[in-house]
Amino acid sequence: MTMGCPYGTHRVLEPAGVLPQPAWRLNNDPAIYDNEILIDVQRLNIDSASFKQISDEAGGDPGRIAEAVLAIVRERGKMHNPVTGSGGMLIGTVRQVGPALTTDLRPGDRIATLVSLSLTPLRLEAVHAVRPEADQVEVTGTAILFETGIYAKLPSDLPDNLALAALDVCGAPAQTARLVKPGQRVLILGGGGKSGLLCSYAARRAGAAEVICFDYAEESLARARRLGAAHRYIRGDARDALGVMRAVGEKVDLTLSLVNLPGAELGAILATKPTGTIYFFSMATSFTAAALGAEGVGSQVEMLIGNGYYPGHADLTLDLLRESPALRALFEELYA
Repeated sequence: MTMGCPYGTHRVLEPAGVLPQPAWRLNNDPAIYDNEILIDVQRLNIDSASFKQISDEAGGDPGRIAEAVLAIVRERGKMHNPVTGSGGMLIGTVRQVGPALTTDLRPGDRIATLVSLSLTPLRLEAVHAVRPEADQVEVTGTAILFETGIYAKLPSDLPDNLALAALDVCGAPAQTARLVKPGQRVLILGGGGKSGLLCSYAARRAGAAEVICFDYAEESLARARRLGAAHRYIRGDARDALGVMRAVGEKVDLTLSLVNLPGAELGAILATKPTGTIYFFSMATSFTAAALGAEGVGSQVEMLIGNGYYPGHADLTLDLLRESPALRALFEELYA
């Protein structure tokens, strides 16, 4: 048997001795080891911060966005944006399962990977379409899932694109459900985006006394108002720290930072009680800026890194869509 490392280090080409996520380049050969899974890829859901950076550099042109995605994958053997450091996730069909794996997957199963594209060996033959409104690209290609890689079988009762959009951020609403205590006041920076809508509903469902939706775009705020999960809606720039603090007023117990641009760290800190908690889910976050910023304003606020994994996060998020007709309608409108 030809066994690879359960964590995928056998696929690292450079630099030697690191895990696949921080590696610069991976071996994306579709010939699998006995403890790997080969996937035929149909669609990539690129991390929001990454897609925005690529789109801005490409001037919003879909053809140039497609070229940029192909160039990154050709150079790195994975979809790992060298500017933002983030990836995304994919949906596809299982082609082959390594004989050494104990798994419920079989060839032909439709799955979404729940590990970042920044650590997933990926080979693309073509990009067929770019969907800027959903941060998605339709592709033909192959990907490798390691022995320790997690996944979700695509549900039969939800469209693939809808499930992919929700599963891409499923760590955020799961962590929200864990963090929110009944009676707390919760601020959501980027509350009108994909993860923001899910987190607003999850926070309200968990018993938050007040949910404050803060977003830059009026269009995003209008979506959040349609959902009706927040109590207050504020339009503003999350990078304007003093502006955020003034607009929010009394400091909140919990802040969720979901914006896809850097520079929102101090706004979250100033708007949160020194004894409160900030959950930085956005991959645009500078944790240096967050740590030194809190120190600089004398806040002992607890800050959590947005780990995208939490036990049961996929089922919890899909159940939110099933439970709320308004939430599902918004996601179908945007992503299905």
